[in-house]
Amino acid sequence: MHGYSQNSDDILARLRRIEGQIRGLQRMIEEDRYCIDVLTQISSATKSLQSVATGMLDDHVRHCVRDAIGQGESAADEKVDEALEVIHRLIKR
Repeated sequence: MHGYSQNSDDILARLRRIEGQIRGLQRMIEEDRYCIDVLTQISSATKSLQSVATGMLDDHVRHCVRDAIGQGESAADEKVDEALEVIHRLIKR
């Protein structure tokens, strides 16, 4: 079972809201809306995705990494390395 399994309904609801934000952005472009308004909405959608990502990372550390610690140093190191790699990808600009 994955760390996010208990929160999957909440995560899916949040992703559906983000999907709605993206459809709204598409409409804004089709309607030739003011660029600053579009950029503001892009920023909002980006922050929403980042929030989902950090929540999933939190679940991963609290579930998957913690379980790996109980399995020994090698398994723990592997999960910590995975977490660090994804953190680097999330903060990379």
